[in-house]
Formats: sequence, structure tokens, C-alpha cells
Amino acid sequence: MDSFIALGVTGILEAYQNCIRQVQLWGPTNIAPIIHHVARFAQTAQAEESTKGAAAYFILLLLTDGVVTDMAETVEAIVEASRLPMSLIIVGIGNADFKNMDFLDGDDGVLTSKSGKISQRDIVQFVPFNKFVRSSMPELARHVLAEVPHQVVNYFQMMKISPNHPPVPAS
Repeated sequence: MDSFIALGVTGILEAYQNCIRQVQLWGPTNIAPIIHHVARFAQTAQAEESTKGAAAYFILLLLTDGVVTDMAETVEAIVEASRLPMSLIIVGIGNADFKNMDFLDGDDGVLTSKSGKISQRDIVQFVPFNKFVRSSMPELARHVLAEVPHQVVNYFQMMKISPNHPPVPAS
């Protein structure tokens, strides 16, 4: 695969199929570096919003079988990313203790870093895969993507970006 960017569901599935054969799951589970990596793309896109009028939004899908080992750094990365056009979807695979993932999800309160910075908006959705092993794939997809529309709208509202209205067809 030549690119780290997957477009659409088909692109995500193709990327997953290509990578899963080459990836060996291993610890430690450090999430902050990949959040920072995607945040750089989002930051570039955000800068282009004001200069080119372009609007892009990034969704980072993380599949993990382990407990986060860089929790403080991950919280800091999420808080920083909360001002950018991005969301983070974490799918926990296996039987690990994913309590920290629920904390990162931020549904129970505002995520705050150790330095006291407060998340500007909730950008994390955590889904434990085991809950959906016996469900259909559309049910899993529904839960994985449940918060994304709200997160996208929150970002554009935060940035005071109005939706473009489609052109009126000529009569």
C-alpha cells in the first residue's frame, strides 16, 4: 500500500486486509504517537480552511488488543487534537481491561490533561469488539460510527464554519 490514507469504507477495508497480514500485535500499546501523526494532517487541513476554503475532517481508527501504556501522553494528545478536524475511534479487540478506553471516550465528563488543559470537544468513541462478536457487522458499524456526525458538526460549529448550500439547479 502506497498511502496511509484510506478513502471511504472500501478503502478502510482494503487497508485493513493489506495490513493485517503484516502486523504482529505486540506491546507496549502507545497511542499518543499515532494521534500526533494524524493531528499533523488535521492541522495542515485546518490551516487550509482559512486560506483555500477547503474543509477536511480526519477519522483515526485504532484497533487495539491491549491496555494503553502511555495514558498521560494519550490524554494530552487527545486534548490537543480536540481543537482539530479529527475524531478518534478505538476498537478494543480481545479480553484486555479496557477501562482506560472508557475514560478516554469522555462520555462521563470533560477530558483534562495532567497539565490542566481541557478538551474543547469529545472526539473519542470507544467500542469493545467483544460486545458485537455475535451481532451483525452493520450493528458494529453503527456503534463505531455513532458519535462521528455529532463530532463533525461540533467541530464546524466551534470553527464557525457554515455548511455550503448546494447550487440551485437552473430552471
